[in-house]
Amino acid sequence: MASTSTPLTLPVLPLDDEVVLPGMVVPLDLNDTDVRAAVEAAQAAARSEPGKPKVLLVPRIDGTYASTGVLGTVEQVGRLADGDPGALIRGRSRVKIGAGTTGPGAALWVEGTAVDQTVPEPLPGHVTELVKEYKALATAWLRKRGAWQVVDRVQAIDDVSALADNSGYSPFLTTEQKVELLETADPVARLKLATQQLRDHLAEQDVAETIAKDVQEGVDKQQREFLLRRQLEAVRKELRELNGEQEGEESDDYRARVEAADLPEKVREAALKEVDKLERSSDQSPEGSWIRTWLDTVLELPWNERTEDAYDIQGAKAVLDAEHAGLEDVKERITEYLAVRKRRNDRGLGVVGGRRGGAVLALVGPPGVGKTSLGESVAHAMGRKFVRVALGGVRDEAEIRGHRRTYVGALPGRIVRAIKEAGSMNPVVLLDEIDKVGSDFRGDPAAALLEVLDPAQNHTFRDHYLEVELDLSDVVFLATANVLEAIPEALLDRMELVRLDGYTEDEKIVIARDHLLPRQLERAGLAKDEVVIDESALRKLAGEYTREAGVRTLERSVARLLRKVAAQHELGERELPFTITDEDLRGLIGRPHHVPESAQDPAERRTAVPGVATGLAVTGAGGDVLFVEASLADPETGAAGLTLTGQLGDVMKESAQIALSFLRSHGAELELPVGDLKDRGVHIHFPAGAVPKDGPSAGVTMTTALASLLSGRLVRTDVAMTGEVSLTGRVLPIGGVKQKLLAAHRAGVSTVIIPKRNEADLDDVPAEVLDKLDVHAVTDVRQVLELALSPAVNGAAPEVPVAA
Repeated sequence: MASTSTPLTLPVLPLDDEVVLPGMVVPLDLNDTDVRAAVEAAQAAARSEPGKPKVLLVPRIDGTYASTGVLGTVEQVGRLADGDPGALIRGRSRVKIGAGTTGPGAALWVEGTAVDQTVPEPLPGHVTELVKEYKALATAWLRKRGAWQVVDRVQAIDDVSALADNSGYSPFLTTEQKVELLETADPVARLKLATQQLRDHLAEQDVAETIAKDVQEGVDKQQREFLLRRQLEAVRKELRELNGEQEGEESDDYRARVEAADLPEKVREAALKEVDKLERSSDQSPEGSWIRTWLDTVLELPWNERTEDAYDIQGAKAVLDAEHAGLEDVKERITEYLAVRKRRNDRGLGVVGGRRGGAVLALVGPPGVGKTSLGESVAHAMGRKFVRVALGGVRDEAEIRGHRRTYVGALPGRIVRAIKEAGSMNPVVLLDEIDKVGSDFRGDPAAALLEVLDPAQNHTFRDHYLEVELDLSDVVFLATANVLEAIPEALLDRMELVRLDGYTEDEKIVIARDHLLPRQLERAGLAKDEVVIDESALRKLAGEYTREAGVRTLERSVARLLRKVAAQHELGERELPFTITDEDLRGLIGRPHHVPESAQDPAERRTAVPGVATGLAVTGAGGDVLFVEASLADPETGAAGLTLTGQLGDVMKESAQIALSFLRSHGAELELPVGDLKDRGVHIHFPAGAVPKDGPSAGVTMTTALASLLSGRLVRTDVAMTGEVSLTGRVLPIGGVKQKLLAAHRAGVSTVIIPKRNEADLDDVPAEVLDKLDVHAVTDVRQVLELALSPAVNGAAPEVPVAA
């Protein structure tokens, strides 16, 4: 590859943000001072030299000249297309710019070196392939633009340098890219650079065309869908007019519905934001359906709807008394609540610190005492709406606080749904079976209830679905539970505890007469005067056929009686009207299931042998009697130690150890043969072994049973006892005194022994029960033994029974 260098002195014609390559012909405006000065200087120099005037075309970018220019000849001077004076200049060859010099005219003159490189013939193979590639790319680009004449001209160029410089006409090249082509002296390198630039542009053009095509297709689809939807709306409108229906524009216009609704300010702002999103989203977007569902939920909530409380305190108390017998604690609490609400309302203190005067009560008691039905009576007495929320078996936290709106099928929580169902912001909400709430990997619903049931927080309750504040401070929450221990301590601390310990026999008779019997007569299809159940029959049903804290089994027994009578009447076996007495019960529904120990034959009673004592316990179904049996093993078997059976918990096992240790250490003082406890095995059994039992309150019962076994003295049949025992023989307090005394009364026990420190709990026991019970409050086991053990027969103790 050969090169020649010729020194030149030329006037500079600067090109601002423009580049001319060799072979290009460009028109320039002579109105430009620099252009006119360069052309005039070239013309003055050409008068003394043969040939056309010559200028040096140099790109000037941001005031800086390039290092390489192009030798150009002034082909013609005349007028441009717009009539302005101009010059037509053709680029000839590259010139390496040197130092400045002097010359005629006002132009800038420089010295330069003309550089012209040639490629040897024939062309190397890789250069030939490069030429073919460039021509193919240039042809593809020109055909896209429809420049067919230029295609032939490009195909006719064989010189490598001219072919590379031909890309100077490309409008997609930037000034910097053209300067790079200008300053690349090697023709092959320059052609490679031009090929790469053209290839990159075609690739970008392909991407742009693909995007434009996709956009156009999307626009066409939207336009087509828009037209179809407008046609569909027109068809629907015609159908509505044909059927005489009104056009429901307002139901579809969420903005109008939100502005017309009576919403709190913050809720209105949140709703309008969602309406803005809905208007911006397309009909196919899944977010649109989520927003519509959310707006429907918000608009359906009774944000400012409240029922007026019935401030007739006497009337409310009368309603509670008429619908429920007993349950004085709950009735008093509701009466107090209404009285305080009335006084606050009279003094203009309905809202204090942003909170209203709601209430959170926990009704804890055995099944069948009327906890659930009491909620409806409370709402009736207060003149409020009532809604029940069943929590039994709920394990998902979202059931309480709602799902996030991002989930498919998201719904608000049960609390929000209860408010919507009630139609007011101050209903009575019954949270039924709150002790049956579970927890798993989906969260702990009981923890989610902490905010709901906290009077200091629930005025700003936030449901995960709504995400706006909901005021629950005016709601009366009634939570029901069977077992207090199953309620988390933090949740129980937020509620006011009201215990429902069961009904006395007299209360059951009143309930059966006034409530259960009329309801079951109606269900059996009998008139009020066709079948009458005598009070003696009701008393026997409550005392001997059922033994429960509530009245569910009693109601089933009444229903069974009425069904028998109705069936006999239809079969022609009995005439109506008919009065059922206690003597008719056995013939209608069979023999009694629960006969008191005092009514049994003395030889058949459980306490007819030494070593059996009657205790009192509390279960999930209320109070109950609990028998304790003790025996000593034959010394020849060698089975020493203590054996416990009856599915006992750890606390009850420890109580048995304490009772045995007390008798071993104080047996001589109590005149008991404690030597038998060292050599013979002791076995304590609690019947009903399938029922788990635990707790410390059977301590005195086990001590009494062991003392009866060792002394041979029987435990009195009419005595039942409860209390924790210590190693020194002290009787310590226990819980559930009221339930235990009610159970003793139901079982026909007449004497009850309780710890001295539980004497204050007797105030909660109904007076009619205390009148029929002889209650002894003791501090020491010795007092228990004196009261419970019967005197020895003829001054001698009978033989101690031995376990086989």
